Amino acid sequence: MENFIDYILQFGHLNKQQVALITSKAKEVSFQKDAYFSEAGKIPKQVGFVIEGVFRGCYYNNLGDEITRCFISENSLMSDYINFEANTASSEYIQACTDSKIIVFSKESWEELSQTIVGWDTMKNKMVQLCMYQKSRSNPVISQDATTRYLEFMDNHPTLINRIPLNYIASYLGITQQSLSRIRKNIS
Repeated sequence: MENFIDYILQFGHLNKQQVALITSKAKEVSFQKDAYFSEAGKIPKQVGFVIEGVFRGCYYNNLGDEITRCFISENSLMSDYINFEANTASSEYIQACTDSKIIVFSKESWEELSQTIVGWDTMKNKMVQLCMYQKSRSNPVISQDATTRYLEFMDNHPTLINRIPLNYIASYLGITQQSLSRIRKNIS
């Protein structure tokens, strides 16, 4: 919980009572590898903060291929926030790539914080903007060759390389797992 409070305090000031209220509304939950935090076709009902582990945002394209859009690791907010706020069904999945621990807020608890804590909406908006930015900026540039994409991935996500399955990295890079294996072999 301490990591989450430190994370929030980057975006504004809270007194002890406000921190206690936030802590009382949060619940720590464990996720097994491959479990879903959020699923396509369902309305997202929670906001999470990753304490330990890695998640991925993914969807299926019109050919039925699974596409990994982003990775979400420790000390990051996690939510399909647009659908969470609009109370509409998601078109993407958020899935655990590793066994993970997260802090979860239900929709009711998240909204109660907005109604109770002065300035929470401003802090929340900054957290959500960072979350959305991290999800959008992490997409590889498909016009680059596959080796360049992989090298960039290694630079941008050095801690993920040995923590998540290669098929997820290949999906994220827009290449086959065999191509990724070849690239890894050639650069090592």
